[in-house]
Amino acid sequence: MRVKRDFWPKMRKVAAKIPFADQALAAWYATQDPETPFRAKALLLGALAYFVMPVDAIPDVFTVVGFSDDAAVLAAVLATLGAHIKDRHRLSAKTMLARMRDEASPESPNEAPPPQK
Repeated sequence: MRVKRDFWPKMRKVAAKIPFADQALAAWYATQDPETPFRAKALLLGALAYFVMPVDAIPDVFTVVGFSDDAAVLAAVLATLGAHIKDRHRLSAKTMLARMRDEASPESPNEAPPPQK
């Protein structure tokens, strides 16, 4: 399934650039929860599929504007299914987002430190 294959690589690439990263991550965690009803999972996965698809209404290469349609689709689905996004999903999303942003920061231990002057 394209969402399972492409979600994490795309999220790692754009998490620091998009304001709705926490919502996308919370939706992802809800789809992985056995307590989330099948119908809710299907709609959430549809919204996440739109996010990971390389071709959509506004191409994502236009960073700010390009993700506005993705954000709108996700917001519409979350407005309908928000009750299925539990506090545990939001907490997992917040924790993962902080971790991904730390890994992407210039001070990250995974990257070489900036040269000293």
